[in-house]
Amino acid sequence: MTDLIIEISQLTKSFKDKQALRGLDLRVPVGSIFGFLGRNGAGKTTTIKTLMGLLRSDSGTASVFGIPVADADRSIEIRRRIGFVTEDKELYPYMTVEQIIAFTRPFFPKWRTDLERRYLEMFEIPPRQKIPNLSKGMRSKLMLLLAICRGADLLILDEPTDGLDPAAVEDVLRELVAIAASSETTMFFASHQLAEVDLIADHIGIIDHGKMIVSGSLDDLKASYQRLQIVLADSSQPPSHWPAGVESVHQEGRVTSILASHNVDAIAAEAQSIPGATVERFPVTLKEIFLEHVRSN
Repeated sequence: MTDLIIEISQLTKSFKDKQALRGLDLRVPVGSIFGFLGRNGAGKTTTIKTLMGLLRSDSGTASVFGIPVADADRSIEIRRRIGFVTEDKELYPYMTVEQIIAFTRPFFPKWRTDLERRYLEMFEIPPRQKIPNLSKGMRSKLMLLLAICRGADLLILDEPTDGLDPAAVEDVLRELVAIAASSETTMFFASHQLAEVDLIADHIGIIDHGKMIVSGSLDDLKASYQRLQIVLADSSQPPSHWPAGVESVHQEGRVTSILASHNVDAIAAEAQSIPGATVERFPVTLKEIFLEHVRSN
């Protein structure tokens, strides 16, 4: 069984009359780069804040490093081993860049001064600039520096590339992959940028309305999902019921498009049994998987 660094079971959380999490299940393997996807308001940030101990769930369980996040006495142990980038990119406003780095460094015995120097130069972060004078993109870079350099076992990143230009995004993604490969750091990152997730993640979870709707190895999901395009003869009709595994069916004229999540051979055989029909099979992108599931919920 794969070791898990994050494990959530049946987690619920409500704010007044809004239920943000509705029995969420989530499992993140050790050493993975896990992309956490969902629309605005799906529950991503609530999940992250619960993992960080910033929110308390109404019911269910959540653990990081095998430690229950609700255990207040051990919560500091979790935070000591995590690097965290928040969605709002808030930092102490009265400090300069070099002051906040100097303030943060002593709390983490495994601090990487080599990476500190590297990222100050690579990201072109001005050391003497006051935090309020930094752009949103520059604050994102600084928060990534502070998170990565602490030598964390787990990086939890909420929209880490928000505000970055395309060149900076490429630099950040390359560094995240390098860190994961060289130090076996697990990365759990929430993002709206499907292309970025598709580029570096090896596992994904899609959350919608506070529930996990798709989760697993990205390679396995791409291998199991396929799109079938069926062109019918003029006199032919598609079957009223398809085999198990069909996620959606779209028909336009004589062309029927099917998204299948499994059992593709049986679905293709059913389509090929239609007199005069031609059937083609195509691989499916992460974007297609995401859009089909969130649109149907």
